[in-house]
Amino acid sequence: MIVAERKPAGEIIEMVKDAKKILVLGCRGCVSVCSAGGEREVEIIASLVRLGLQKLGKKAKVTEGSLVRQCDKEYIDAIDQWKGKYDAILSTACGVGVNFISTLRREDTVFPALNTSFMGGSVEQGIWAEQCAGCGDCVLHLTGGLCPVARCAKSLMNGPCGGSVDGRCEIDQDVECIWQSIYDKSNRTGQEANMDRIAPIRDWSSAGHGGPRKVVRDDLTV
Repeated sequence: MIVAERKPAGEIIEMVKDAKKILVLGCRGCVSVCSAGGEREVEIIASLVRLGLQKLGKKAKVTEGSLVRQCDKEYIDAIDQWKGKYDAILSTACGVGVNFISTLRREDTVFPALNTSFMGGSVEQGIWAEQCAGCGDCVLHLTGGLCPVARCAKSLMNGPCGGSVDGRCEIDQDVECIWQSIYDKSNRTGQEANMDRIAPIRDWSSAGHGGPRKVVRDDLTV
């Protein structure tokens, strides 16, 4: 899932300080799972906005709402139910949601309430870790299902660097050396042969360096 964190209250207030009618729009997708942008967080952010504007001596009507997802046109159309009730949308979705609404609603002013962090998963209560970089050329079948692109500090493709010590990364002793974990996993699952494979120089063009990427499924298009 996409993991995000709420922006500092001061930064949010600065964005919307000149708006008279603000719609704080939540997303019940990924950001609700990581407790950053769901309906509960919308209530908190709306309260912060009201208090922040009050301290500045400004008045604004703050409306709360949420969509099933903010990255799908089917759900974006539901914004119409708040038509006339806002002159600015404060989105608690990831950056994709902000982009999506801003693209589809050309006349609307859309602000991000969150900082989009990464794609990852929950490792324990209240803690999320990055596990995928969306590089566009997955190698997990060769690395025991563990990603060296996202989880190695140097995105190395042919084993650990010289700074790895006792299975820990040289950048931080609290961070595992993912290549040590790949080696251990490969041995446990009988895939040791993959460790002898020399990965060629990586083609990073699929990682977004050539501009925005797009996936087209001919079997799903109308």
